[in-house]
Amino acid sequence: MPRQTQQRAAIDRAFAQAQRPLSPAEVLAAATGEVPNLNLSTVYRTLRRMQEEGVIAPVSVPGEPPRYELAHVAEHHHHHFHCRRCGRVFDLSGCPTGLSKLLPRGFVLESHTLVLHGLCGQCA
Repeated sequence: MPRQTQQRAAIDRAFAQAQRPLSPAEVLAAATGEVPNLNLSTVYRTLRRMQEEGVIAPVSVPGEPPRYELAHVAEHHHHHFHCRRCGRVFDLSGCPTGLSKLLPRGFVLESHTLVLHGLCGQCA
């Protein structure tokens, strides 16, 4: 069982409260309210440990640094929306159908990842 430090507890709460994928900088900003002396290197170390423990999973947005989301969210197929203005990433429910129709003849679709880009409700 992982050691539950004040820093780890604050980072866990940051993910629980955000309910969306977070960058290391967003984790730091959310957690420093509880732990003012928290620094980015501690956040990175903790995120790496949380990923090794299977608590969080990386979210890939092309051209962007990785974000992380809770593993129980990542287990369920979903997609993401990336706001080009504020940089935040949000989970999307639902999945487009008919993707196999886009494939060249003889190709077999095994999986897909979809990231929509635009402006979030706050930035629009």
